[in-house]
Amino acid sequence: FFFCCFDFQTGTSKYMSLYPDESTDGGLRLGNVVPDFSAETTQGKWGSFHEWKKGKWAILFSHPADFTPVCTTEIGHLALKYDELKAMDCLVATLSVDPVKSHVEWLEDVVALFEKKIEINFPIIGDADRAISLKYGMIDAGTSKDQPLPLTTRTVFVVNPENKLMLSLNYPACVGRNMDEIIRCVKALQLSYEKSIATPANWPNNHSDMLLADGSRTGMYKGGVFLLPTVSKEEADETFPGYHTFDVPSKVPYLRLVKLGDVVDVKPAAKEVRVRK
Repeated sequence: FFFCCFDFQTGTSKYMSLYPDESTDGGLRLGNVVPDFSAETTQGKWGSFHEWKKGKWAILFSHPADFTPVCTTEIGHLALKYDELKAMDCLVATLSVDPVKSHVEWLEDVVALFEKKIEINFPIIGDADRAISLKYGMIDAGTSKDQPLPLTTRTVFVVNPENKLMLSLNYPACVGRNMDEIIRCVKALQLSYEKSIATPANWPNNHSDMLLADGSRTGMYKGGVFLLPTVSKEEADETFPGYHTFDVPSKVPYLRLVKLGDVVDVKPAAKEVRVRK
């Protein structure tokens, strides 16, 4: 029931301010506004990726090729997580350099592999001319034209409501992705987008057994998050009176852990949303 009288800068606004909207060399990096594109998909034609996801979080999930074993399992497991992502107001689209017709035929195999217990309710983009894959750096423009099967990397792009790239994961063709990790990342990004926090390693399974100053141990801070350095001591004391500061040799009080339940009750400062196209 904490009373909040301060305007906090969220984790996203703090850290994204360190990155430019556009790179100087044409590469796509964190904080950049992602390229817009039109596309043919299994759910019809898009005039604009930015318009399709307007004001929402979105995952762009590329796979190397249709009718390949690892990709088949990935699309199936992504379908199993789709309702959870939808509940988080996060859209999903997948992509490969295969045409849409190939996607449609291949999806019959995907559903069959999962014993017809799944539905593929997200669009799969056909990037047969490789234009989108090139824009997003998933294949090399200088070499892909000479390859009979130019495999896109297994890449996950998580894009925020302002069309900025918040996270990217790259896997080789031989290693499948963990859908639980993707869900975890989206949850952490959304929390940082709204609150003045950063999530520790292994969140939300962090600090399940923690040593306190009196020598006792506690699990009360499991799933806790760190306050940003931009939150002053006065603000922290007023708004998060139960936060824990770790005593470290440097004596710098930068490790300030807050119980997750204490954070979610605090409203962030109102912010103006500007969507870059």
